[in-house]
Amino acid sequence: MDSKLPATGTTIFAVMSTLAQECGAINMSQGFPSFEPPQGLLDRVNHYLQNSANQYAPMQGTSALRHAVTDKLADLYGREVNADTEVTVTDGATEALFAAIHAVVHPGDEVIVLDPAYDSYEPAVTLAGGKTIHLPLIASESNPDFHIDYDRLKETVTSKTRLIILNFPHNPTGVILSPSELDTLAEIIRDTNVYLLSDEVYEHIVFDGQRHWSLATHDELWGRSFVVSSFGKTYHATGWKVGYCAAPPELTAEFRKIHQWVCYTVITPVQLAIADFMSSTPEHHNELPTFYQEKRDRFCALIADSRFTFRPAKGTFFQILDYSEITDEDDVEYSKKLTREIGVASIPVSVFCEQALDARLLRFCFAKDNDILEEAASRLCQL
Repeated sequence: MDSKLPATGTTIFAVMSTLAQECGAINMSQGFPSFEPPQGLLDRVNHYLQNSANQYAPMQGTSALRHAVTDKLADLYGREVNADTEVTVTDGATEALFAAIHAVVHPGDEVIVLDPAYDSYEPAVTLAGGKTIHLPLIASESNPDFHIDYDRLKETVTSKTRLIILNFPHNPTGVILSPSELDTLAEIIRDTNVYLLSDEVYEHIVFDGQRHWSLATHDELWGRSFVVSSFGKTYHATGWKVGYCAAPPELTAEFRKIHQWVCYTVITPVQLAIADFMSSTPEHHNELPTFYQEKRDRFCALIADSRFTFRPAKGTFFQILDYSEITDEDDVEYSKKLTREIGVASIPVSVFCEQALDARLLRFCFAKDNDILEEAASRLCQL
């Protein structure tokens, strides 16, 4: 049969995790913690599992969790949203991204993504009949961090542009946006019909005293935005696959038309448990930057004397390492080689890009217990 996604193979995350398992390697490739969710949250899940909360939740999500999200948005971003008409609980952030793309993208529309771009974006655009336009993030001597080239973005936006997908804090590079960048983005799309999809799953993992500037903080951008986040990333429970999308009412209405046919609804006891935990323990997400910064700093200190070069990530739980002083091998093959030969699995950054990178970069997940970080770093330092 003719494939609807002929260029799509198995995602690199599955490839590297499978290889890590086969080789008995330390898996720093796929982005999941090695530690459990908070005990208080697990206790609430168990409570609802044992107390008649095992049937369908409402299509849009439980009222309790949607209201917990609105409270968080108001507290962190000053955005007052309506729990009934502007928040939808989803089957993980990936489903939210898929539903948002299909809610607005029609055949022939163009969607701009920023490379390195998370690999679920383009297949969803293709299935919607759209065309993905890849705009590389850039780095320079004056600004060595990856960042948006706003002049080129302005040139790339045309009458065919329907959607721009943003992902900050950025996976895989860990960079973040500033308020002035949101203003610049608003200027570029002000007189257009462009919508925005903001993948903010690492919203609570920002370091060095900085803060995350959600599109929800910007009045002008909010009016045309889908803002997506993930409870799995926040509560160390990626296997639960629970996320949400916040968007203005007219966008949420279209979003739910897709969502109801993709998964209809999301696991009830986990929704209720997360709602309770968000309300009773807001310090968890407020303390997450410190928790993960300690992980980042430990990992960076452990590999400081290695042959890798790096700039500490500004957000997410990923650290990019440049191996160009070790070898000029292709990053896909080198990541597999390291998995087989030293037993440490990573993700090659080139798989996130349409055009070849002029760099040798691997992404390592440091959401791991300290003993795992120490062993992985010891092996990396032997190269």
